[in-house]
Amino acid sequence: MSSKPLIGIVDDERNIQATLAAILERRGYATFSAFTGRQGLQMIAEQQPEVLLLDLGLPDNEGLDLLQTIRQEHPSLPVLVVTANDSLNNAIASIKMGAFHFISKPYVPEELLSLVTKALEQRGLRQETVQLREETERLKKRVQRAEAQLQPVFKNPRMAELFELVAQIAPSEANVLVVGESGVGKEIFANRIHEQSVRASGPLVKLNCAAFPQNMIEGELFGYKKGAFTGASQDFPGMLSAAGGGTLFLDEIAEMPIDLQTRFLRVLQEREFRPLGSTQVQKADFRLIAASNRRPEEAIRNGRLREDLFYRLNTFTLAIPPLRERTEDIPELAQLFLHRFCSKMNKGQLTIQSEAYDALLRYPWPGNVRQLQNVIERAVVLAQGSMITPRNLPHEVVHTMPLDPTSVADEPYPYPAYGQTAPTQTSRLRPLMTDTQSFNLAEREKAALVAALDQCNGNKKKAAELLGIHRPTLYTKLKKFGLGV
Repeated sequence: MSSKPLIGIVDDERNIQATLAAILERRGYATFSAFTGRQGLQMIAEQQPEVLLLDLGLPDNEGLDLLQTIRQEHPSLPVLVVTANDSLNNAIASIKMGAFHFISKPYVPEELLSLVTKALEQRGLRQETVQLREETERLKKRVQRAEAQLQPVFKNPRMAELFELVAQIAPSEANVLVVGESGVGKEIFANRIHEQSVRASGPLVKLNCAAFPQNMIEGELFGYKKGAFTGASQDFPGMLSAAGGGTLFLDEIAEMPIDLQTRFLRVLQEREFRPLGSTQVQKADFRLIAASNRRPEEAIRNGRLREDLFYRLNTFTLAIPPLRERTEDIPELAQLFLHRFCSKMNKGQLTIQSEAYDALLRYPWPGNVRQLQNVIERAVVLAQGSMITPRNLPHEVVHTMPLDPTSVADEPYPYPAYGQTAPTQTSRLRPLMTDTQSFNLAEREKAALVAALDQCNGNKKKAAELLGIHRPTLYTKLKKFGLGV
């Protein structure tokens, strides 16, 4: 197949066809020709030219009708109308109908070739635009699927309250501060707020303040002009500019250098900023969501967070509880991750053995939901049969020691849930849980029953087999915990 651009010629005069073909082929194009509108439509469908030269005065078609048909059936094909002077009005009408351009007979060859070149460029740009749009849609769908997979699943009432609060505050322009330990899902809450806001059609720009050296984060945030500092080889718009019309998510806000916090506070107050090395002031048009795994009052006390910036940030504060405090969510989350990684690795649908569930429920999850996700991924990789067993789990998860309520260590991250009062005194187990967060045997047993029923879609016979107990025993336990029979 020829790599030369293919130009179609539809004209009922043989000498004009030959002349046009010769001009085009000398310039390196391939051509095909048709004498009638019917032949032209057939050859367009078969040959798929990149540009069409069309005479309006054809024996079997009224030129404008033929043009309209071509535009309907081949909307991306640039049509260059080649017409006699007495058809000038028709030529102008053809432009209104979507023709790329027209050229009058007799024509100057260089003018014709110039128009063909421009038509090819326009076609290329249109194709790139279509491809970019399609790719954008594909990426958007992938992101939506990924975010849907990452959406928290929960049965914990505190989490339910938080999501109700998100639904209330998302449509506003209020700043939001999301606090919680690493791995609890702060970014997922930021995603949810943006998706439910009036800025959902705009960008959600994310900047982790702990991911950049202190001498780089200012440029990342504010942007810079070429030559503003050593290494600034070209202009960079920065995150404030990129977030225009959308949402800016600043993760680990307490890791932002304190002098930069002062400058950022002015942006929040004045709603404008100036990139490094620039004399031009730009408008700041974004909704701010910030996050921190540090307790704000401690960060302020330790000089890591400006108090006045904190008051700007915390119009609303979402305190995400750690996973050890919402263990009823572990079975749902484990199933979510299990399904995801089984699909990703083409491993069919595995189940989680009751002993493995017991280990998951007993472990305190210092890395929270992110750690649970990694543990399930590891288990899916290592699973050899149809079931996740304790052998597939990390040693520290399986061999967590029984809780010693008297064991305490340093202060944890006890930031209260929204609407609660911060505790005056807190403690943390060695790597385990506080006594108020511990599982007793009955709680673990109930969670294992719920998880088994979920895995078996409510089939009690299969749930009993999964748990390794007789069906009457299962009924007794379900009745004991008020789970129905």
